[in-house]
Amino acid sequence: MFFFKEKSIPLTTFFNKDFVDIHSHLLPGIDDGSKSIENTLLLIERMSSYGIKNFITTPHVLGDVYPNTSTIIKEKLAEVKLALQEKNFSDIKIHAAAEYMMDEKFSELLKVGDILTLKDNFILVEMSYFNAPFNLYDILFEIQLKGYKPVLAHPERYVFYHNDFQNFYKLKKAGCLFQLNLLSLTQQYGKSVQGTAEKLLKENLYNFVGTDTHHENHLRLLQKIGTKKNLKKIEGLIKNNQQFLF
Repeated sequence: MFFFKEKSIPLTTFFNKDFVDIHSHLLPGIDDGSKSIENTLLLIERMSSYGIKNFITTPHVLGDVYPNTSTIIKEKLAEVKLALQEKNFSDIKIHAAAEYMMDEKFSELLKVGDILTLKDNFILVEMSYFNAPFNLYDILFEIQLKGYKPVLAHPERYVFYHNDFQNFYKLKKAGCLFQLNLLSLTQQYGKSVQGTAEKLLKENLYNFVGTDTHHENHLRLLQKIGTKKNLKKIEGLIKNNQQFLF
């Protein structure tokens, strides 16, 4: 019996001029993503070669680990925009929001309305990879009470839900939108994560996609998703991302 490897297709087939990557860590030196402005430019140049020209980059806001404020994020964004201008990257558009850990500090920011949204009222949020917050559904309720829509980053990576798929339906019922990490279509995060991503796709539970780019290795691995089979699975989600065009 012969097994044929599926022929790869270029990522420019996936990403058209209106696609917006809504999850990345491209602002230099403020989280576990880009380490310098030079690194930021390199990452953006590589992503541009894949067809990705529009970015809403989302640095972590995570307690005392990454205590980023709206002011810090906006200042770093201005630095990146200036560097892009100086390098004549005129076809690149970049804005910034944040990836908020749903913790006590986030609840405080929510109360005072100090939130950077992806666009309009969409907030990118995440949980610990070890367990969900004990008051998760209270937080989701508060987000929506304030008029926002929670977009849960990479739900497939929360392994504590893998053995009880009903949790994902419960989150959707509670008003959560889901964002797929594109690298979850590979074994980057493990077979269990990949399998859960495939199941969530099959159940049509995702709303958007994001690269969650932190470094060059992520972009090398991203090329592995370039197959017709994967494109067919996510082309609707890629189109959904166009609503974030600015």
